[in-house]
Amino acid sequence: MNALELSIAVGDYDHIRDLLSGDVAVDGVKLRVVKKHPVEEIFYRFTKYREWDISEMSFAKYVSMASQPGCDLVAIPVFPSRAFRHSSIYVRNDSAIGSAADLAGKRIGIPEWAQTASIYTRGMLVHEYGVALDSVDWVQAGVNEPGRKEKVALKIPSGVRYTPMPHSSLSDLLAAGQIDAVFSARAPSAFLRKDSNIKRLFGDPKAAELAYWKKTGIFPIMHVVALRREIVQRNPWVAMNLLQAFEAAKQRSLERMLDITASHAPLPWLSFYAEQSREILGEDFWPYGVEANRVTLSAFLAFAWEQGVCHRALAPEDIFVESTLSSVRV
Repeated sequence: MNALELSIAVGDYDHIRDLLSGDVAVDGVKLRVVKKHPVEEIFYRFTKYREWDISEMSFAKYVSMASQPGCDLVAIPVFPSRAFRHSSIYVRNDSAIGSAADLAGKRIGIPEWAQTASIYTRGMLVHEYGVALDSVDWVQAGVNEPGRKEKVALKIPSGVRYTPMPHSSLSDLLAAGQIDAVFSARAPSAFLRKDSNIKRLFGDPKAAELAYWKKTGIFPIMHVVALRREIVQRNPWVAMNLLQAFEAAKQRSLERMLDITASHAPLPWLSFYAEQSREILGEDFWPYGVEANRVTLSAFLAFAWEQGVCHRALAPEDIFVESTLSSVRV
């Protein structure tokens, strides 16, 4: 039987590299790898135009679409990008904001209401620091350039004050003192300048993130892998075969990270950091699958529903192909 040829677009990650190179094969599938693009471009082109068959996708955009009727996409529980979010809150050096609780009553800039990182950060703000969504004035704009817009339909809760500012950037607004803080996965350019008057709210974000993980068990998932629904409808076996191949590629990457004989990335003590991550997060410290990630998945879906990104409440079982809900097998 001829292999099913499918196009795929994902970011350039070590834990996916062996799948894209063909060193790890997808049973029954021949992958045609789309030329590398920035993930923001991948998200936009797949969300708007469905330019390829399989795509890395913003978790927020996917769950928003999955919560609405007629969604023509499905996902498998593969998570190319994860990141804790305490490090993505920026304030001015001369600000009186000393803690997350001080953000109540302030003006906070976000790139999009439906940005995955912003959803996690707002969820953390509400549930860990007691800052209600409607106690903040939310300002939406591009991080470093004007013109960014929301890409999915929203149902922002009643009473929440949300103002798009398409002709401004969050970086400029924060530098000028027109907003009090920025929540952004990408650092504002004003923060990166040597003469910056911008700082992270948490002076030791790693310590704050570790404490948050120990308390909540949440290891934020940023991106998922989505497919056009019609592919899985015609070929139900594809979803699990893809999941198994992504898992095999990831396991090879983890082995490289833990290799003490050579550094497989230009980072001193790489294997030390990998071993430390394994001691803290467990044997598989970058897990795929639903059960190993249920706490994080359930928390994110609850945040997205509370914040009006999802149009109905969802459970993890609602957003992934049914055949992939069981344990990952390789």
